[in-house]
Amino acid sequence: MQLKDKVAIITGSASGIGKEIALEYAKEGAKVVIADLMLAAAQATADEINKSGGKAMAVEMNVTDEAAVDAATAKVVEQFGGVDVLISNAGIQIISPIVDFKYEDWKKLMAIHADGAFLTTRAAMRAMIKQGKGGSIIYMGSVHSHEASPLKSAYVTAKHGLIGLAKTVAKEGAKDKIRANVICPGFVRTPLVEKQIPEQSKALGISEADVVKNVMLKDTVDGEFTTVQDVAQLAVFLAAFPTNALTGQSITVSHGWHMQ
Repeated sequence: MQLKDKVAIITGSASGIGKEIALEYAKEGAKVVIADLMLAAAQATADEINKSGGKAMAVEMNVTDEAAVDAATAKVVEQFGGVDVLISNAGIQIISPIVDFKYEDWKKLMAIHADGAFLTTRAAMRAMIKQGKGGSIIYMGSVHSHEASPLKSAYVTAKHGLIGLAKTVAKEGAKDKIRANVICPGFVRTPLVEKQIPEQSKALGISEADVVKNVMLKDTVDGEFTTVQDVAQLAVFLAAFPTNALTGQSITVSHGWHMQ
């Protein structure tokens, strides 16, 4: 029970990586907040955790809406008594060559990844400072926080930016024992990645099998996808780590795709 009674807000946690982290956190004793744009889906995940003996609540959260983020965070503090962990996980992907990339799509992706990370960070830090117990902020980056790939200009830009935000939070938060780190997964076979396979196949003029083998997994050491459980276990470790010795860092889980 490494996270016993810790209150953890996880954005975009009604499905995919976020949901797996929520389930793992609940097993470790955390009070989990399923924060998602789709309230019904968030409630279903919270119900699943509660029925299995964990503690969870669902909140509707549009991470690009300042008032919505602040209101949802206040609701968490009221119901669970504070915020100990924030996982900024909500995200989307839009595939396009730069020359064809629609500005409205660029702004949409950047708003969810960058603005959403900022707004949820600010709300969580305010709560953490007020309660005076410190906390852990974890950003869901990507190998694309370090590397670039064709067709992903906005995503790569946003994911690089999360490392800069984490480093700044680490410096500003240190006096209040608030740590910030970035998890950088390789390709995880979530619905977000499944959607990219036919998109890249069409854009690159290759088969879907070749997208998987020769684009997504070509630089791994073993040709394997990272799993949601790989990411969830690292998220537990980072949240449970007890001191500022581990802060301002990015940790890559990618089967060797990116090695630091």
